[in-house]
Amino acid sequence: MSTVTFAAEQIESLDWSKGAGLLPAIVQHAVTGEVLMLGFMNAQSLRVTLESKRVTFFSRSKQRLWTKGETSGNFLHLVNVAQDCDRDSLLITAHPDGPTCHTGSNSCFGAVQPPATPFGFLAQLETVISQRISDRPEGSYTAKLWAEGNHRLAQKVGEEGVEVALAAVTQSSTALLGEAADLVFHLALLLKARDLSLADVVKELERRHRNCG
Repeated sequence: MSTVTFAAEQIESLDWSKGAGLLPAIVQHAVTGEVLMLGFMNAQSLRVTLESKRVTFFSRSKQRLWTKGETSGNFLHLVNVAQDCDRDSLLITAHPDGPTCHTGSNSCFGAVQPPATPFGFLAQLETVISQRISDRPEGSYTAKLWAEGNHRLAQKVGEEGVEVALAAVTQSSTALLGEAADLVFHLALLLKARDLSLADVVKELERRHRNCG
């Protein structure tokens, strides 16, 4: 899992005076880079965010702390916090559980655009998986498989891995791509069952690359 590099000791060094104790906080998808929303934080909400790893704001209308997802269940899981050069605004990177906007859109800034790279779609895939698990729509293959538990998920990943290997030596490239897509989908589901993500797999590959270098 990711490690937050912003330390609680840095909270007091931020310039809280300009905004009467509040700083604007932009939330960005940790994988796709998409801007999800803008909120405001005070020192307490930032401290709660760092401790709970769930992005928490100060609601100006309700005059209280507000954790994104406390009603909808679509939490924003903290990856990191960065401050700007003037120390008066924050950039939060996070993994969303589902749509960030109350309208049902992934972003509060409008309809989701196609990802800049094909790999960006993997984050959208994980969002869809989270929605299926949460909503349990009738006829959902994802929800049905999830309900069967980790052992069944692991079994499916094993089956799909064998099918990929067989397709690689006995079938067409199109068939291989199809089997590979099935494997990635089931792997994403299994990782979620262990509170992991495809982004964590990428980080592990990056770590190995750095060590080899």
